[in-house]
Amino acid sequence: MPQFKVAIIDDDEKLVKLLRTYFEKEGWSVVAAHDGIQGERQIRNEKPDLVLLDLMLPGIDGWELCRRLRRESDVAIIMLTARDEETDRLIGLELGADDYVTKPFSPREVVARAKAVLRRTLRPTRAQKMIRIGSMTLDLELHEVKLQEQLIDLTPTEFKILELLASQPGRPFSRLQIIEMTLGEAFEGYERTVDAHVKNLRRKLCDDSKEPVFIQTVYGIGYKMQGEHNG
Repeated sequence: MPQFKVAIIDDDEKLVKLLRTYFEKEGWSVVAAHDGIQGERQIRNEKPDLVLLDLMLPGIDGWELCRRLRRESDVAIIMLTARDEETDRLIGLELGADDYVTKPFSPREVVARAKAVLRRTLRPTRAQKMIRIGSMTLDLELHEVKLQEQLIDLTPTEFKILELLASQPGRPFSRLQIIEMTLGEAFEGYERTVDAHVKNLRRKLCDDSKEPVFIQTVYGIGYKMQGEHNG
């Protein structure tokens, strides 16, 4: 696996040191910070491929830092939380995090989750056709989505879910299928996390859940893409 850079933002210095050891053994370069203010500075200066972001940070908490990062970047984000509350996880995902890990955790699990997130965020190496549905265009090679020629800013996870649904319009996908096909086997989340990502997609695509143009809820199953490929 090629070398990547990870930013670990956590106020637990022992935990940061432990994670640094595991990531460096895998050939990753590591930058670290122990509060939100320093973390924001490190991320902007170092431009990591992935951010491990603790929720309970001094200075700027993880939720606010995630919100700030998503305004200007599509960097992959995995949230670290000591809270085992589903609400906290869903808030993090709605803010744009790609995954989350609940403490205590195995450092090996965190590395595996990081690899899984980056596998789905890397651009495809082979040329692929665009997908066009109505006024929406997905460029799978450039990893871009346009709505009426306006570029839409999606997180890597949102793009992957949209790509899955748009690749087979009309086919319903269960929440579990969406998790397995876009988040990978390393993801051990709840199916409701898919709902959080779909909620974000609908907001960004101006897609009313009651009268959807693109993503339709299939009650008792999951979601499907309306319409059909138009070239």
